Amino acid sequence: MTLVELLVAMIIGLALTLAITSLLIASENHKRTTTSTNDAEQTGAYAFYALDRSLRSAGSSFAESAYVTDRGVMGCKLNAATIWPRASALPTPFGTSSFQVTSANLRMAPALIAKNQSLSGTDDVLVVMGGSGAAGGVSRQVTNAGTSTTLVLDNTVGFLPGDVALVSQSLVSDCLIEQVASVSGSTLNLGGTYYTAGSSTTLASLSSSTSSYVTPLGNAAANNIQLTLFGVGSNRTLYSYDLLQNLKLVQGSGADTSQAIADGVDQMHAIYGIDTNGDGIQDNWAGASDAGYDIATVMATPATMRTIVAVRVALVMRGQYPDKNLVSPATLTLFSGLTNAGGTSLQQTVNLSANDQNYRYRVFEFTVPLRNMLLLAGGP
Repeated sequence: MTLVELLVAMIIGLALTLAITSLLIASENHKRTTTSTNDAEQTGAYAFYALDRSLRSAGSSFAESAYVTDRGVMGCKLNAATIWPRASALPTPFGTSSFQVTSANLRMAPALIAKNQSLSGTDDVLVVMGGSGAAGGVSRQVTNAGTSTTLVLDNTVGFLPGDVALVSQSLVSDCLIEQVASVSGSTLNLGGTYYTAGSSTTLASLSSSTSSYVTPLGNAAANNIQLTLFGVGSNRTLYSYDLLQNLKLVQGSGADTSQAIADGVDQMHAIYGIDTNGDGIQDNWAGASDAGYDIATVMATPATMRTIVAVRVALVMRGQYPDKNLVSPATLTLFSGLTNAGGTSLQQTVNLSANDQNYRYRVFEFTVPLRNMLLLAGGP
């Protein structure tokens, strides 16, 4: 082989090497792009499913207590054994100084939005409450005087040992979570993990009054009671937290910690869907920072709780792999075109830094009807 032939062969080999290298680089970039996008979409779909399933059942087992006669459940201050009021801070990501759901003010409500009270302080926390109570969760009136460990009803059909119920009274701010130890005729004997003697309002005083009501929430062993927080924590992970700590206290496993649901969740935001005239049809939207709809006001105002018939959630999902180029815009728009009853825009903007723009984002925005609230308000 001559020198010229050798040089020609080297040039051809270098050209082929360059072409194959370029092809491999393009293929790897395409793979990273596709994988990153698919991961964001798949985890977003799962996070959407988890939130949708929870929110659709909001208010089950106790929303009925507000119609037609108020039994004092909606907006009552929760007391549960030694769990609430709580002596220590909530676990991460809910134990921040800005988060307003504390042991001093936690109240029963189907769904609440804590605006900008996440760990980062830039997105929202959802509070969802519901259950699967005996006989549809219909409240039962106390018919005869009970004691500090018993409740006497007109009948105890549907109640079983281990059932958890809420004892309340209209115009009494406190309500007490109780657990059934056994059933004797028309008497519920109370005891167990969730037995609550009371705080400023005692079980003895509630059980002795025929103005009190017992609302079934579910069964402790079945773990079908939902008093749950949802929020975004560190490492862009969506977490939930069971306010009754059922897995730890009843099931005997785990610790007092939050549970990771899905990763890749950069932010979560939400707004309320409002029924203004009580016909069971959503008429307007309301932001969680609008006058009268901040979490503290909603918790203290049962009439406002009854107007909330839907929640619209926006999840900002981020792909796992960065790109060398800027592949996302500087801003993402949420709740575009939506306004509150006063005509004020509810549109929100998520700003992305230059470093954030090297990642790919997907926005999941969906409306979840609170079916218990819609049906009870007379909706279709």
